[in-house]
Amino acid sequence: MIQKLNLRQYLVIASMIFALFFGAGNLIFPLHLGQLAGRNWLIATIGFLITGVLLPLFSVLAIAITKTDDVYGIAKPVSNLFATCFMILIHLTLGIMCASPRTASVSYSVGIAPLLPSKWHNIGLVIFTAIYFILTFIIAYNAGNILENLGKILNPIFLVLLFLVIIIALFKPLGNPADFSATASYAHSAGVNGFLEGYNTIDALAGIAFGVSVISAVKSMGVTEKNEVAKITAKSGFIAMTMIGIIYFLLILLGAMSLGKFKVSAEGGKAFSQIVTYYGGTLGQIVLASLVTLTCLTTAVGLVSSFAQDFHSHFGGLKYRKWLAITCFASFMTANLGLELIIKWTFAILMFLYPIAMVLIILALFSPLFKGDHVVYKVSVVLTIIPAFMDLIAHLPAPISETSFCKMIIDIRLKYFPLSDIGLSWVFPTLLGIIIATLVHVWRRKNNKI
Repeated sequence: MIQKLNLRQYLVIASMIFALFFGAGNLIFPLHLGQLAGRNWLIATIGFLITGVLLPLFSVLAIAITKTDDVYGIAKPVSNLFATCFMILIHLTLGIMCASPRTASVSYSVGIAPLLPSKWHNIGLVIFTAIYFILTFIIAYNAGNILENLGKILNPIFLVLLFLVIIIALFKPLGNPADFSATASYAHSAGVNGFLEGYNTIDALAGIAFGVSVISAVKSMGVTEKNEVAKITAKSGFIAMTMIGIIYFLLILLGAMSLGKFKVSAEGGKAFSQIVTYYGGTLGQIVLASLVTLTCLTTAVGLVSSFAQDFHSHFGGLKYRKWLAITCFASFMTANLGLELIIKWTFAILMFLYPIAMVLIILALFSPLFKGDHVVYKVSVVLTIIPAFMDLIAHLPAPISETSFCKMIIDIRLKYFPLSDIGLSWVFPTLLGIIIATLVHVWRRKNNKI
């Protein structure tokens, strides 16, 4: 007998998915996108929603369909070695290299930096991030569940205040987006650039890393049949991702309208601070910045705890709390690169990881059609890794990208890989890999090779 869920249960699952994918740290990207896109904000929004909303939902569905527990499980059909390496890279990205340090940098950029003289910004960042990650370690070490429960209160308050700012901005707009030209990169390829900007949310990676918690919640409600678990996850996910999509849509619009009063900012944290200060004054900016900091702190605790727990489970050796200390210290060091540089490095890394993650998610969703054949996985992923690595090289910050080796790779990429000029050099090799692998699979089945 198939267990049916009521509306309340669907909303519980939807709220879990919403919390998994939307955090205060992510609001800076749609705002900045709006500023960059100007009058082309709507086209850019479509691209952003594909990678920032649809793909994360598909990542959770992929976990449900394949009955895997984590990144390792979804990548294992390629090989055990690949799965281990991919898992390490994903957790490093979600942990010490990108997401965890970014929560501290966003908090500082939004809440502290605007209140300090520019000459104190560097030392202020060091002091703030030191306190931030000491608190993160203490909370994760002792009573992470307290902050998790606090997050359930803070996040709704933050969302209410965020919507209040957006509503005020809609009734008292800073400007008309149609009046503002797009930056050079968004003038002709707004949709593609919006698609690539969605990588920065890192939510597709978070989905395959932590999506099993959503699946477990569905099963805890008495649903065990695989197809039904996938259906419930899809329906609940649609509710959650619709809400996130609406928020992103409004934030991109707000960013585009802000060009009426402000110049394009170096990163979205500054844009957010300027907009909030304009509408709410210094007091409003302090209140909202405090909430951003606290909600980012709850996210940081979850990220470092997950990183430490997974590395302790897979590699043993060091105890969980030692991994926790290493994670917090490394995140502190990375956070002091500053938000702008962290975003540049993160984007380069994501140009490599996201295409691979997309291929794994797509293959997982359609795995019942080819019986999870390892050959399909291997060929598709190998032909994705090569151009994705070239995209990483091409997007490394200067001066690294200007070295002779990087220039050689970039030249090869532009010469031999279509769509390289818009950051999608992996598309044709990946499609070719999937087609070849599928034909091989069909041939092997016909000849009873599998």
